[in-house]
Amino acid sequence: MTGGASEATDKLIQFVTTFHAKAIPEPARAACKTYLLDSLGVAVAGSTAPWTGDLVALQSQWGKGTDARAWIFGDRLPAPAAAFCNAYQIHNSEFDCIHEAAVVHPMAVTLPALMAVAERNGGVSGSDFLAALTIGVEVACTIGIAATGGMRFFRPATAGAFGAVAAIGRLSGFDEETLRNAMGAVYGQLSGNMQAHTEGSALLAMQIGFNARNAVIACDMAASGITAPRNMLEGEFGYFTLFEESHSFESAVEGLGKSWRITKVAHKPFPSGRATHGVLDAVLELQRVEKFAATDVTRIDALVPPLTYQLVARPPRAGMTPNQARLCIPYVLARALRDGKLGVEDFTAEALADSETFAIANKISVTKEDNSNPSALAPVTIKVALQDGRTLNRTQALIYGNPAKPMSHDAHLEKFRTNWGAGTVSLRPDNADRLIAQIDGIENVTDMREIVDLMVR
Repeated sequence: MTGGASEATDKLIQFVTTFHAKAIPEPARAACKTYLLDSLGVAVAGSTAPWTGDLVALQSQWGKGTDARAWIFGDRLPAPAAAFCNAYQIHNSEFDCIHEAAVVHPMAVTLPALMAVAERNGGVSGSDFLAALTIGVEVACTIGIAATGGMRFFRPATAGAFGAVAAIGRLSGFDEETLRNAMGAVYGQLSGNMQAHTEGSALLAMQIGFNARNAVIACDMAASGITAPRNMLEGEFGYFTLFEESHSFESAVEGLGKSWRITKVAHKPFPSGRATHGVLDAVLELQRVEKFAATDVTRIDALVPPLTYQLVARPPRAGMTPNQARLCIPYVLARALRDGKLGVEDFTAEALADSETFAIANKISVTKEDNSNPSALAPVTIKVALQDGRTLNRTQALIYGNPAKPMSHDAHLEKFRTNWGAGTVSLRPDNADRLIAQIDGIENVTDMREIVDLMVR
């Protein structure tokens, strides 16, 4: 198709603009609250990552404004700039939630873009914000699920941009034509290459930021009446043609507003690429049962799906950056084996220079299995050889944090509180409890700027 728009795109746009907020079921609302709080906590921990403060400072070279605030730091910035900085903080520690089947981190782009607009507008109720966020996540995950081939571009950034536009458009009351133009405008600004992932570059998380920024810009353009390509998703040179190998977008759209994809989102219990979590979960469960120490291990062999191999099978090496280490199975597994857990402290300069960690990591081998599902992160199979002659085997079909193997509510809150205390700037400790209460009762929040007030020093 060279003009107009496809029926599936029409349905997606109609869903965003017309679905009644009161029809969003309680399980979807509850899940959205959970991952909203989780993402804000992850952003606090993300403030310690390289370049975070530098990126906030750089914004002053690119324009002035007081629309919205950079979380934790408190600098007032234009809304697109705030969205960029806050999105980077959410994703830079690889600790944010993920929809596994879509291979999309649905909050990373959508939440900071929506929050920046809500803060700029003022007077946005928590109820309206939650509905817009839930619908934005639904769109991002739908576009991710529609992809049926391997990743050529960084899907959390690209699909996330469309989700952010849907959320902002919903919050702003866009009609179908305005939302269509916003979708076309963000398509023209999409970014997110997999080379950044391959090299473990900090630019990977910055690409999340670029798309959050561009979503705000695209919506501002559309609101001012600027037009854009109409068939941005399925056109001859549309998203699914250029960014994905193959797709089943029509069938994915049929699920909009039915199963509510926010309820299928997975927690990330470890601050590393989700593709590392299957091996981490399997080995740590074995360690808890069999009571062996890291020093007892002579060799570990991991058999993983092709996507896991592509994303996180890189070999360990001295001089790794935190980004590279978070995407390296041998490194994260070696750190976790030493303490029975993995935290943000395992990616400091001191941890990355630890010779004992690399001695263990060099005993770990990762092999690609034959799996026809290009988006599969499980099952994984591990074999642990010990000095006492035992060989332990485990196949992990479900990964901890998946909705079918969920983190408990207490574990979710413990993760949030730990992240709250890990920020580069000390936020008021009592603000953590206040933020938990505010998100839990977000329907009673009259202005979302109250939430941001708790997120800055």
